[in-house]
Amino acid sequence: MKYNIAVIPGDGIGPEVIAQAKKALKAVADVYDHVFIYKEALMGACAIDKTGNPLPDETIEICKQSDAILFGAIGDPKYDNDPTAKVRPEQGLLKLRKELGLYCNVRPVKAYDKLISNSPLKKENIKGTDISIFRELTGGIYFGVKELSDDGQSAFDGCAYTVEEISRISHLAFKAAQNRKKKVTLVDKANVLETSRLWRKTVTEIAKVYPEVTLEYLFVDNAAMQLILNPKQFDVILTENLFGDIISDEASVIGGSIGLLASSSIGDKNALFEPIHGSFPQAKGKDIANPLASILSAAMLLQHLGLYEEATAIENAVEKSINLGITTVDLKGKDAYAAPCSKVGDFVADYIENQNDSNINFKNIHMGNSTII
Repeated sequence: MKYNIAVIPGDGIGPEVIAQAKKALKAVADVYDHVFIYKEALMGACAIDKTGNPLPDETIEICKQSDAILFGAIGDPKYDNDPTAKVRPEQGLLKLRKELGLYCNVRPVKAYDKLISNSPLKKENIKGTDISIFRELTGGIYFGVKELSDDGQSAFDGCAYTVEEISRISHLAFKAAQNRKKKVTLVDKANVLETSRLWRKTVTEIAKVYPEVTLEYLFVDNAAMQLILNPKQFDVILTENLFGDIISDEASVIGGSIGLLASSSIGDKNALFEPIHGSFPQAKGKDIANPLASILSAAMLLQHLGLYEEATAIENAVEKSINLGITTVDLKGKDAYAAPCSKVGDFVADYIENQNDSNINFKNIHMGNSTII
């Protein structure tokens, strides 16, 4: 099969981790006889520097014409550290989400047995954790009215939601739960916010369509605490934009590194896949960034295209790299040998292409320690 993939490397470590994801996709193409046609596009700080626009019109068109979008990261200190900047990298991503109608953000959170000791949380609390967070992505306070008073002494951010915006992501969350542990937890602040009360009323009605799925409710402050105390209690978490942003980043400590968290942003016609770790400018060009979240995002991309066996091949390769300890410094620690970003990508691609081999020597080969016989 032939697929058109829009590629937005973005800023910071984005191009480096995207390069490793493309290695995995190339291996998949070779093994499963697919053709992935890539078309690169600009977004973020790099786009501002070249065009003055964080999201050029050309990028929007490239994305609209693609079967899926693979995205790296955006952000640069010269904009992040300047609160007075009127044009900012993140404006590009927010606009792209709105332009493409990417209303459903899915963020899987899994505790890998080999990495449990990397988490600051108690091992017995997090072992076996497998959560899917459904975050509404095109509504709420991020897209509400923003005002600053003339004297600069007060500011206002509006938060609004419609029943339609709540319903469309809720149905996706319940459908996902049907194929998991059949539980949805709605995270809101219905004791304070009118928008949250609309969420709770709407989701309660939708739950009646899925009688085999249990619906539970948690206020966001309690949910944040429960995610640390007992994350295994969750299956599918459903929540609005701001709460989902915070909750999913908090959940990164379960896996021991934010460099493991992939995500998809899905609309009715388009879908974008990205790691959630951001641009990490301090690591730019050093070949130390963790590419596994980007590689797992590529696996989610394949699932979206209906290529489930191919996606599983990538997931198995990632798990093998973790089990063999072929991982970057964020997972290994400063006192242990850590593989460069590019070597992790090499290993994942090699494993996909050699799934039936014994892989006994994979670790030595990819660490540069193989013996010539």
